[in-house]
Amino acid sequence: MKNKPKPDDRRDNVERIQFNIDNTIENYRETERMIAITDDEKTRKDLIEKNKRREESLKGMREEIRDEAIAREQGYK
Repeated sequence: MKNKPKPDDRRDNVERIQFNIDNTIENYRETERMIAITDDEKTRKDLIEKNKRREESLKGMREEIRDEAIAREQGYK
């Protein structure tokens, strides 16, 4: 039996990406609260670095949403 690849179904991509953006923003905010209350410098530094990575991830996810919008305008389903 030959396995056929699944068709590319992009209908929920924007919603999935937006869900990930929302979660990342919530994690970012929670980490900011933790940074504000921690006395440990190493922990604070690690949390700041983690949020920098989240900022980069958010940029990438927002770009993905723009790409999806362009694809939808061009008729890709």
